Amino acid sequence: MFAEDKLLVKIAEMYYQENKTQNQIAKELGIHRTTISRLLKQSREEGIVQISIKYDKAGTYNTEKQLERAFNLQKAIVVPVAHDLDRRQKDILLAEALAIYLKNILHDGMTIGFSWGATMSAVASCMPELNLSDIVCVPMIGGPSGRLISDYHVNTITYEAAKKLHGIALLIDSPAIPETKSLKEELLKNVFNQELIRLWDHLDMAVMGVGSPVLKNNQTWQDFYGVDIIESIKGQDVVGDVVSRFYNIHGEHIINELDDRLIGIEADKLRECPYRIGVAESRDKVSALIGALRGNYINILVTTEETARGILDSI
Repeated sequence: MFAEDKLLVKIAEMYYQENKTQNQIAKELGIHRTTISRLLKQSREEGIVQISIKYDKAGTYNTEKQLERAFNLQKAIVVPVAHDLDRRQKDILLAEALAIYLKNILHDGMTIGFSWGATMSAVASCMPELNLSDIVCVPMIGGPSGRLISDYHVNTITYEAAKKLHGIALLIDSPAIPETKSLKEELLKNVFNQELIRLWDHLDMAVMGVGSPVLKNNQTWQDFYGVDIIESIKGQDVVGDVVSRFYNIHGEHIINELDDRLIGIEADKLRECPYRIGVAESRDKVSALIGALRGNYINILVTTEETARGILDSI
């Protein structure tokens, strides 16, 4: 047994410290390569070799894995950011991290949906420039009820993304929230809107921000929804929304007056999309993100390290 232990130590030393290949070790010791492989495995099992991973050296890797396990995510991208950065700077860092990931998964023939907002504006500006074929970019919701900074409009975002990807953009000329249900029905008869609805049914990827009613005093939210609609969801258990589909902390849809009037992708159709990418950060959005994750609205999360820790500390 002592001789075997000496052999295990010898092989482990040659492999792990001298960086020799299993073939080189086999030749030097006159042992079959398959035996070398078996003995290396045995040395780990018996504790002769102990492998430890220093997660603190891997930045946010461990946090990403915790999120992926907690919510059964396809991917979590956690970005460390300095505390003194402003909102736009943080959005750009998130968008740049997403762009790196997108380079690996975007391919010819994809139909990609986009939502609106400041974060999505950053996503569009940082979209990787790829020479792809047959890419179609579409808005997943109509335009604002009131005034909105043009860069935050879903049509602007969709167009900018399509330009970067050498694809085509289909734009929407209907409001997200028509005044009445009957007006919505009339607008949806439009041939262009019919084409959008057809594409919503077959999205390959959806990229969206996550809203939070905690930010109801945010000017961008007020510009999109109008004060009356923001007031109408008060007193309900709303923690957030994706493409104006409101939900509670458990991710359950909350029935509200917008449901019959909203021009946008249905929640069930959104969940059928293979890549559902949510991009958002801030302590104020922790509950909104937890609800979105639990409700399976998103299966790929891009956020800051601070927000990620807030999510994990709250579940």
